[in-house]
Amino acid sequence: MRVSSHHALLKGVIFCFLAGVFSQSSIAQEIEARAYSNAPVGMNFITGGIAQAKSGSYKLTTEAVSLTHVLDVFGQSGRLTLVLPYAELSGSGRAGAQGLNASAEGLSDPLIKASVNLYGAPALSNSEFQSYQQDLIIGASLAASIPWGNYNSNQMLNVGANRSLIQPGIGLSQAIGPWRLELAGMATIYTSNNSYMGNNTLSQNPVYSTEAHGIYYFPNTAWISADATYFTGGQTYVNGMPVSGSQENWRFGSTFSYPIDKQNSIRLSGSTGVYSRTNNSYDMLGISWQYRWGGNP
Repeated sequence: MRVSSHHALLKGVIFCFLAGVFSQSSIAQEIEARAYSNAPVGMNFITGGIAQAKSGSYKLTTEAVSLTHVLDVFGQSGRLTLVLPYAELSGSGRAGAQGLNASAEGLSDPLIKASVNLYGAPALSNSEFQSYQQDLIIGASLAASIPWGNYNSNQMLNVGANRSLIQPGIGLSQAIGPWRLELAGMATIYTSNNSYMGNNTLSQNPVYSTEAHGIYYFPNTAWISADATYFTGGQTYVNGMPVSGSQENWRFGSTFSYPIDKQNSIRLSGSTGVYSRTNNSYDMLGISWQYRWGGNP
């Protein structure tokens, strides 16, 4: 099936992009505080949560489970993370005279992320970590999605993207008393979807982003952050023809984490788009529970 209407195609790509942003937002367009921090080697974290993203009448609810393991990487701490999301997408809109009804549910694209602290976060045991005081941390990361999510090439909106993203990043975290000031930069590189609306090829230029966080730690180790991120790039093409301009987006958000006890904590987060050149802003709210265990003696 070849897409014949340029106007309808442009609208469709925008709607498709929104769905793709929702399903891959855990790394592609989400604001993540404390991405570069230290933890005892051997520590494990399992997190279960639910998040809801809205853009116009479109709504995507995602339930996700993630597992993180802290390891020693040449004397500095590193992390391996696996995220398994499940999503339900609903809503309706129009592309010219054509109605677009979204109704999709199933596994979204899993995510694998590896990060390593290059400076300032030595690999420590549980006992050694008790006396650790952060100063400046510099780290790097590499994340990738696996296109295993539910995808139907005959419908425009899906919970799976039918393409992968690869995201290298680098960042730093500076401790100032109870505060942590963080700055990070990333590039999100997309493979092509060769089954977009039949046998069309959807491709996209890389998206470049910068994010900043101001995090305050309370005496009981609870913390709250103010977050901001900026995105640019990401022009889309169908069959090699440009169908949208480059993106330019600003998002702001906040996260609050509260320790229930030494092993359990609850986290609330929210973010909103405050400016978008291509009308693809969305609002997101989420809640998650984290359990931690392990660590070398």
